[in-house]
Amino acid sequence: MGLKKYVEGSQEFDHESFEQELKEKNDELNFMREIKKIDAEEQEASLNGIPFVVKDAICTENVTTSAGSKILEDYRPVFDATVVERLKGEGATFYGKTQQDEFGFGSFSTNCAFETPRNPHDPERVVGGSSGGAGAIVAALDHPVISIGESTGGSITNPAAYNGVVGLTPTYGRVSRHGLVDYANSLDKIGVLAQTVYGAAKGLEVIAGKDEGDQTTVDREVEAYSQNLENISGRLAVPKQYLELEGVEEGVMENFQKSIDILEEKGFEVEEVDMPLLSADVAVPAYYVLAMSEASTNLAKMAGMRYGLEKDPEEFEDFNEYFSEIRSEGFGEEAKRRILLGTYTRQAGYRDQYYIKAAEVRTKIINQYREKFEDYDAVISPSMPNIAPKIDEAESMSPEEVYAIDTLTVGPNLAGMPMISVPNGESRDMPTGLHIVGNHFEEQKVLNIADTFMTDQ
Repeated sequence: MGLKKYVEGSQEFDHESFEQELKEKNDELNFMREIKKIDAEEQEASLNGIPFVVKDAICTENVTTSAGSKILEDYRPVFDATVVERLKGEGATFYGKTQQDEFGFGSFSTNCAFETPRNPHDPERVVGGSSGGAGAIVAALDHPVISIGESTGGSITNPAAYNGVVGLTPTYGRVSRHGLVDYANSLDKIGVLAQTVYGAAKGLEVIAGKDEGDQTTVDREVEAYSQNLENISGRLAVPKQYLELEGVEEGVMENFQKSIDILEEKGFEVEEVDMPLLSADVAVPAYYVLAMSEASTNLAKMAGMRYGLEKDPEEFEDFNEYFSEIRSEGFGEEAKRRILLGTYTRQAGYRDQYYIKAAEVRTKIINQYREKFEDYDAVISPSMPNIAPKIDEAESMSPEEVYAIDTLTVGPNLAGMPMISVPNGESRDMPTGLHIVGNHFEEQKVLNIADTFMTDQ
């Protein structure tokens, strides 16, 4: 049963059945950090009774918000993030928090401090990351659910592709980050995962818009995305750097070529273009330098003083020893790696060599996208270069191999562009995705292209 029928009121949502299915599936797959039902106040609103969940890095009043980290294991915020307030304000029913990589640091959710969630299509495989649980719940349940994730370098597209669901990442500034446990402030974007393009569109139109609690949000009208879905045609660009990318699995590329055929049958012109700054040796280093630098700064506050993991200060000689003990115990291996690398790239003597250069590359990537959008409606590619790897395979990868997985997603995330991943077939019995990237604030166009592609699929 699609979300639209419940939104339009032709059927009442069965919460007893939903809750039972949620608990049973979670016992198998561990995609929830915490299940806790909170009903919205009774009102006439567009999402009355429809369930939603949010990534563990998004604050929820009196509900654990640990961002996948032991250092925040027992942290319970005293307020709701803006996106949570807005969903509750439209009558949606909160059902809890989804698993994730610690502070968003990962591509597989294997860096979660609270056991690794498992893919609904194959429990031996990863769910993707870092919003892995947010993608897995959508795939695991027969009931519709609005799942709120967050993307820094591809953390909505990735789990959407690996779980075979729809994942919408909006333009940077389209959705408030107030109440988000930050990874990298200039990159973080809160978005929606859902079973259908309509579900993603409906979720976005509720959570989007200016917020006084986040000065990076843009004051511009929020479109009725779900009501304005329509089949369209236009011109689509395929970066040749993605077509030539090493490591893209054969089945993934075959499904992408089939997707191009479908789009052309529906009236789109698809052309190969040159976007050299999206190559793996440019976009990936630029992204990780910027993201780790900002993460290092953001995690400085996780020191056992104001919230999260604490110890008795009197047991330590000084606060340096106290902070070191808290952070050594509370942070996982990947978090420590990113703190160290980020601190290094921000140091005097290295800042110009790494951070400033990466920022300049980012500006050039934005300009390269804008140049292409003068002639094309969207840029398309496979969502991920592979199907979801097995958990033991993912855990044995080197950091460099893991970071390279993000090659197809870091470019548009650096540029703050809106993007959507939609299912486009299977390879070795696992889902693959089609990635559609649009110009800033052209979420409606991106959604329409996705909906056109999905019609009759």
